[in-house]
Amino acid sequence: MTRQEVLEKTKTVIYDCFPDMKDQELREDSVINTETAIDSMGFVLVICKLEALFDVRIPERQWQRLQTLGDVVDAIFKRLPNKA
Repeated sequence: MTRQEVLEKTKTVIYDCFPDMKDQELREDSVINTETAIDSMGFVLVICKLEALFDVRIPERQWQRLQTLGDVVDAIFKRLPNKA
């Protein structure tokens, strides 16, 4: 799986969890907690869904360092066993 595929799937999960955001363009530099409608509980929901989707585990201590969409994608991508 490529990093771009991880990015697109991550956006899909976010839009599925927060349908009101479908009109908002998510970019890699979008700051999750200030530029989006995602609060801390929503962030936990998104991370848990992404972990299940990609079959990876992001340590909770790292969650606070995930500020942007790109940070989330990087955290997932580096844990994938079959990267392209």
